Amino acid sequence: MKFLNKIINELLAQNADLSEFNIVLPGKRPIVFIRQILEENNYSGFLPNFFTVEELIDRIADKQPVQGISLWLFAFDVYRNLGLIPKDDFADFLKWFPTLQKDWDDILKFSDSDEAVLQYMFDEERIKEWAQDLGEDDDVPRKKFLNFWQNMNIFLPVLKKKLKEKNWATSGMIHETAKSKIVDFAKNTSEHFVFCGFNAFTPVEEKLVRSLLQWNKAQCFFQADRYYFDDERQEAGKFLRNHKMWKEFDDDRAFQWIEDDFNQPKNIKVYEVSGNVTQTKVLPEIFKEIENKTYSNTAVVLLDENLLPASLDVMYEVDNLNITMGFPLKNLSFSNAVKQLFYLQKQLEKNKSSYYYRDIFPILEELPKSAEDETIISNFRTKIEERNIVYISRKLLEELLSGLSYYGLLKKADHTGVYLDMLISFCRDIKWLEIDDIQYENVSHFENAFRIIKNQVSPYDFEIKMETLEILINQHVNSESIDFQGEPLRGLQIMGLLETRLLNFENVIMLSVNEGKLPLGNSQNTYIPFDIRRYFDLHTFLENDGIYAYHFYRLIQDSQNVHLLYNALSSGVNTGEKSRFITQIEMESSHPIEHLIIENSSEPIASMPIEIPKTEIVMERLEKWKEKVSASHLTSYLYNPIDFYLSKILKTSETDEIEEELSVKNYGNLVHYSLQEVYELLKGKVLKEKDLQTSIKEIDQYINVAIEKLKHQPEFYEKGMNYIHRAIAKKVIENVLNHDLELVRSGNTLEILDIEKRFENVDFYLDAHDKISFLGFIDRIDRLNGTLRIIDYKTAKIKNLTVKIDENNVTDYFHNSERKQALQLCIYHYVVQNLPEFWGLPIETGIWSFAEAKKGVVSLQFEKGSIDDAMMSVKNLILEILNPDLSFIENIKSYSN
Repeated sequence: MKFLNKIINELLAQNADLSEFNIVLPGKRPIVFIRQILEENNYSGFLPNFFTVEELIDRIADKQPVQGISLWLFAFDVYRNLGLIPKDDFADFLKWFPTLQKDWDDILKFSDSDEAVLQYMFDEERIKEWAQDLGEDDDVPRKKFLNFWQNMNIFLPVLKKKLKEKNWATSGMIHETAKSKIVDFAKNTSEHFVFCGFNAFTPVEEKLVRSLLQWNKAQCFFQADRYYFDDERQEAGKFLRNHKMWKEFDDDRAFQWIEDDFNQPKNIKVYEVSGNVTQTKVLPEIFKEIENKTYSNTAVVLLDENLLPASLDVMYEVDNLNITMGFPLKNLSFSNAVKQLFYLQKQLEKNKSSYYYRDIFPILEELPKSAEDETIISNFRTKIEERNIVYISRKLLEELLSGLSYYGLLKKADHTGVYLDMLISFCRDIKWLEIDDIQYENVSHFENAFRIIKNQVSPYDFEIKMETLEILINQHVNSESIDFQGEPLRGLQIMGLLETRLLNFENVIMLSVNEGKLPLGNSQNTYIPFDIRRYFDLHTFLENDGIYAYHFYRLIQDSQNVHLLYNALSSGVNTGEKSRFITQIEMESSHPIEHLIIENSSEPIASMPIEIPKTEIVMERLEKWKEKVSASHLTSYLYNPIDFYLSKILKTSETDEIEEELSVKNYGNLVHYSLQEVYELLKGKVLKEKDLQTSIKEIDQYINVAIEKLKHQPEFYEKGMNYIHRAIAKKVIENVLNHDLELVRSGNTLEILDIEKRFENVDFYLDAHDKISFLGFIDRIDRLNGTLRIIDYKTAKIKNLTVKIDENNVTDYFHNSERKQALQLCIYHYVVQNLPEFWGLPIETGIWSFAEAKKGVVSLQFEKGSIDDAMMSVKNLILEILNPDLSFIENIKSYSN
C-alpha cells in the first residue's frame, strides 16, 4: 500500500506520537491497512483518531441525522397537513419524494440557497406554461410540473422548519448547518486533521479543509499522477487540478503528492468477452498468470455486483478470499419470497374468492420451512397438480395448508399492523431452523426492517395500506446489502470500485468495464434538468464521470498487471460497448495493450447417444414385461428405446404439471372420455336415429362427466383458450355422432358391441417355447352390416394405414415409427381374431381421427401381404427388444429447417 505507507512515514517523521492526529478518510476501508503499516513500523503508541469526512461534518453541525423511512413518514405528515393539491396518499407520495429528497440534498450541498433554486424551477415552468397556453386542464403534463414546483416552494421550506424544530436534519441540511459553523470550528479547535486521498469535495467539505489549512490545523495528502494531472483533457485530474490552485498551497505548503507511476511499465490486457457471466469463467486462466499464489496483492473489482455469486463459483481453488463489497439483498431467495407475499396480498384485495397457483407456489418454494411444513407443502402440490387446479378456492387452500406454520401470512390481512407483527414473528421463528448463514443474515435484515417500519409508523395516525407497505419494503430491499466479513490482510480481495479508494494492488482484474457501468453515464435519477444543475453548480453526470475516471486511473497507476474485461454482447440494457476509459488508454497511453477475444460458443455440445446395456437385471425385467405387452409399449420403443427403458424397465413416470391451457394429450382425453360416456349408454344396442339424436342434445352433460374424470375444475373451461378447446371438443363429438347418425339414416345396421374393451393374456408365440402376452384396451368395437369394426380414437391425423409387406421388408417393416398407427391396428386385429367371442367374424380395423372427425373410420388396408406377414414383422420387433446383445440406444431426433 504505497500511498498509505508514504502518509504514515510522513506523519511519524513529524511526530512519534500519532494520537495527536485525526486522520480523515473517504471511507473506513483503509483503516485496517493503516493499522497493519503501523504494526510493521513497530509503532507502540496510541492510535490516531479516524473519521470519514461525513462524520466530521456531522460532528460540526451537531444535528440528529434523519433518513429513509423515518424521514419519509415525517415528511408525508408535514405534506398532508399543508392541504396541497393533489392530495397524494402515502403510496403516491413515495413515488416522488425519495427522488426529490436527493435533489433537495444536492441543492443544499452545492448551491448558496435552496429557496432560489426552487423558485427558479417554478419560474421556469411558469414561463413554459405561458408560452404554450395550456388552458385550464390540470391533467396536462406541463401543468402538473408547474403545480408540482409550486407545491415544493411551499412544502420544502415548511419541512426544513419542522425538522429544525426537532433538531433533525437531512444530509443536505447537515451540510448547510455546518457551513455557518466551519470558520469558528477551524479557529477554535485544538486538534490537528490529516485529509488523505480525497478527490472531489462538496463546497462545505472544501470550506472545512481550506479553513483548517489557513489556521495550520490540517494537512492534505492527495494521490495524483502526472499522466492525468498535467493533461487538461483528462477528466480524471479535473478536481485535483482545481485543488492545487487553492491559495493555501504556496511555497511554504506544497501540494502533496503528484507522482509519475502511471507511465511505469505495465502489462495491460483487454478481454472482449461474449456474455456477462462468461467474464467470470476467464478468472481461473488469469489467476494462472499470477506468480504469488496467495494472491495477497491482487484485487478483483466487480463493477456489476450481480457477478459476485458467479465469481465465487470459479474461485474454489483460492484458499483465502476477502469480500469487501456487499451482496444485494434483493437477489436472495427470501427477499423474492417476501416480495411475493406482498404481491399476494395485493391480489387478494382484487380477488377475494380464490388464489392463482402461480402466486402461491413460489412462496412455498422459497420460504424456509420445517420438516412438518415440507410434508404439508408436498401433499398440497401433489393434489393441486393432480387435479390441475389453476385457481385454488379459499376453502381448499385452508383444507390443504391450514397446518402450515406460516399459513396466516397467506390469508388476506385485516390490517398492515397485524401483518407486520406476523412477519416479525415468522422471521424470529425461522432463525431456529437449520438454515445457512447467508439466509440467516437475509432473514435478520428483514426482521429488523419490519420492526423499524412498525416502530416508525406507530406515532402517525394516517393509514398505511398494503401497497404502501410493499413500497416501503421494496425501497429497503433495493438499498440494503449483506456485508461479508473476512480477513482483509490476507488473500484475494474482491471489491467494488469505491472500496478501492486509497488502496493499491500489484494485480488488478476488473470485470464489466462497459460503458454504462464505468462510467455510469447519464443515468442520474433527478427532477432538475441538466442546464439548471450547471447554472447552480450542482453535480451532473459529467462530474460523476470525472470522479469515476479518477478512481479508474488511480487504481491502475500503481499496478503492474491490469486485466480489463467487458461484456461484448448486446442484451437488455447492456449495449455491449466497452468503456471509453479503455478506449482512452488504448489511444492516449504509451502502454502496449494486448487484446483477447473470448468467445462463448453457442454450438450444441456434441454428445454421444445414451446407451443402456441389457444386464442380467434388465433381462429379468424384460422377462416380466413379456407377461403384459401393449401396442403402446412397442410404439414407445420405436419412438425412442431409452423412453421404453425408463418407463417399462425402470417404471418411472413423468411428473404432473399444472396446465393453464389444455394440453394436446388432455384435449384428446376430454373427447375420448366424453365419447366413452356417450357410447357406454348405447352399448349392446342396434342404434336408432332417436338414440343418436338424444345423445347429440346431451353432449354438454357427457363433457362434464369427462371433466370430472380428468379431475379438472369446471371453471377451468369457462374462459380463454380452454373455453375454445371445450367448444372444439363438443364439435368433434357432434361430428362423430352425426357420422353414425348418417350411417343409420342411410339404412346401415350399426351395433355397438363394446367400449374400452379390455383384453389380456392373449398369447403371441415367438417360437415353439417362447411367447409374450398382449394386454390393452380397444376404444370401440362395433358391427356395421355384419362386419366387426375395431376402432381406435386418435387426436393426430391418420398416417400410413396402407400396408405393403413383401419378402424384402417383412423382417423390419414395423421398425419405423412412421408406421406406428398401422402397427397398433395389426396387433388389435390379431388380438380380436383370437378372442373366442369374435371367432369366425369378418374383421376390419381402423382409426377415427378427431382432427378429421367428419371422415369417420379410415380402415387399415393391405396392398401387399397379410395380417400374418404383419405379425411376423411385429415378432421381429419384439425379438429385438428381448435380444440381450442389443443395447437400448437413444434415438436422437435431428431438427432441420
